[in-house]
Amino acid sequence: MDVIINFDEVQNLLNSFANQEVYLHLETTNGAYASHNDASFYSASAYIRNAKITYRHGKIMGDGPYRVGLKLEIGWVYAEGLTHFELDESNRFLLAGHGQDGKLGVALQISKTPFE
Repeated sequence: MDVIINFDEVQNLLNSFANQEVYLHLETTNGAYASHNDASFYSASAYIRNAKITYRHGKIMGDGPYRVGLKLEIGWVYAEGLTHFELDESNRFLLAGHGQDGKLGVALQISKTPFE
């Protein structure tokens, strides 16, 4: 995934998946890298895959790196630190945040079919 986020394109893609049942993949991975290099660094991560959700609307915010929020019926899902995006050949909307070293820090992915 090497396409830098285009604010308007990402907003249009968020709109295209709204108000329908979709599968969500969300993960943070900063701790997986940091704890191997610096034992004093507090390592934390989160991971969820193939959660079925329906979001009322999605919104991209910020000046880059970006935050994307998905408004659910009773709350929000959001990811912060996003830098890249693509709509792949399987029509999956993939967002990722990469650090200056190129390593993945956060991923937010939306699909009409389960992730493998």
